[in-house]
Amino acid sequence: MESYKGLSPSQFFYRNREIAGFSNPVRSLYQAVRELLENSLDATETHGILPEIKLEIKPSNNQNDKITIRIEDNGIGIPITEVPNVFARVFYGSKYVLRQARGVFGLGVKMAVLYAQITTATPIYVKSSIESSETEYEYRLFIDIEKNLPIVLELNVRKKRKKWHGTIVELTIQGNWPLARRRIEEYVRRTALIAPYATIRLITPESSIEYKRVSRKLPEPPQVGKYHPKGVDIELLKILIRSADRKMRLLDFLTKYFDGVGKKTALNFCQWAGFNPDHKIGRLTLTDLEKLSNKMHVYNKWRRPKPLTLSPLGDTLLKEGVKRILEPEFVTAISRPPSSYGGNPFIIETALAWGGKVPVSDTPMLLRFANRIPLLYDESVDVSRKIIDAIDWNVYKVKFPAPIAIVTHICSTKIPFKGVGKEAIAEVPEVEKELNIAIRETARRLRRHLSRIEKMYEIKRKEVTISKYMDEVTRALAYILNNDGGETIIKQKLMELLKKEIKRKAIVRGGIKSAAKAPCSR
Repeated sequence: MESYKGLSPSQFFYRNREIAGFSNPVRSLYQAVRELLENSLDATETHGILPEIKLEIKPSNNQNDKITIRIEDNGIGIPITEVPNVFARVFYGSKYVLRQARGVFGLGVKMAVLYAQITTATPIYVKSSIESSETEYEYRLFIDIEKNLPIVLELNVRKKRKKWHGTIVELTIQGNWPLARRRIEEYVRRTALIAPYATIRLITPESSIEYKRVSRKLPEPPQVGKYHPKGVDIELLKILIRSADRKMRLLDFLTKYFDGVGKKTALNFCQWAGFNPDHKIGRLTLTDLEKLSNKMHVYNKWRRPKPLTLSPLGDTLLKEGVKRILEPEFVTAISRPPSSYGGNPFIIETALAWGGKVPVSDTPMLLRFANRIPLLYDESVDVSRKIIDAIDWNVYKVKFPAPIAIVTHICSTKIPFKGVGKEAIAEVPEVEKELNIAIRETARRLRRHLSRIEKMYEIKRKEVTISKYMDEVTRALAYILNNDGGETIIKQKLMELLKKEIKRKAIVRGGIKSAAKAPCSR
């Protein structure tokens, strides 16, 4: 006789930890660092705080297979009663609302805690305090895997000696630092690129690297939004109806609970879909909900989702980040207007860097981001790589090997990842179209920049050639004019005419003067 039982969320991820990226000591160490750093950034920038983050990685008690990770931030902190659930209860957090966030599954750091627990048998240490509190508190926690509940091993509460707020987290996991080092350092480096307003200090057994902020401007934080009609399903309709007044009219339900739906739009939809706008939502049957969901998907007169739930970096901050990390000769960036796929709003941002300290390679160097998260794995299957490889770069005056880098960033309430690894963006037609437009626009700007450089060199070559024969021409003119001793004056006049002609051509043909005024050129 078979026996049956259920699994708690923590049991499921305990048995399938590779789904969350904890598949081996190298990947697990990288994933743990990533989750901790993302939490610290979300706790600061989302709440209007300029991030000050200190990340330390070191072997535990000189054991190279056990790595201790400690991170400290100046974020808003976590209330004392919420700390155990936030760090030791799977699928618990503040991100279960409709707005852009780095992580959305409520797993993140909990998986790192779980991995530490099952590989090194060490609890997580958490110290936190909110700004309005007069106390700071320390926890040591385990996860009750069977019940998916926190186990509090230790709690200390003390009065704050200084006006500190934020969170300190420390845990020890099984990891391989020598093999994971390059990935982790690159991850922190790219995080510094996409967050130029943050100061991040990375301390490792080999070195200490500090990325100081280059801007004090923070992106506008995302706001909690409503669902778009094209993104609903039957279950979501049931959830929204349960939270509403069951006597509410369908017309009022559509206008209150969905993004961009006014009374006129709702009335037109009801008439088109064959629903009575005065029908009480509490009386809708499952058949009605199925029909309503299907009709909402295919109705083509909904407004686009509002971008209030998104927090794009903006072209100015993106350029600052690229200059900070890549130090190029030329950089340009573009932030596309909001668009949507399947009712989910998204914004595409791209940047192009050329020359300077950008590495020379046979293909454009690609740096990918999603909701400001660097994506380091699975680049070959990402839609950005597909677009870049399909471009004929000769059209844009780029001959390989060349010092060129492309940065792509998508921000959305629902990132269209390709697989559970969350490291590559899928080939969604709407996303692919916006990426293609943005990348090609930055490439056109590069072509204009390279054309100006070519014209500058052409004019300079002419100047050098003419100057080479200036003395001989001057002597000949002085002889013809029978003006002995006037060679200096004649040469001076000729040089003035030459400079005027060069200046005129530079202005007309977009040469030196235009290049000096060119946008995005350092």
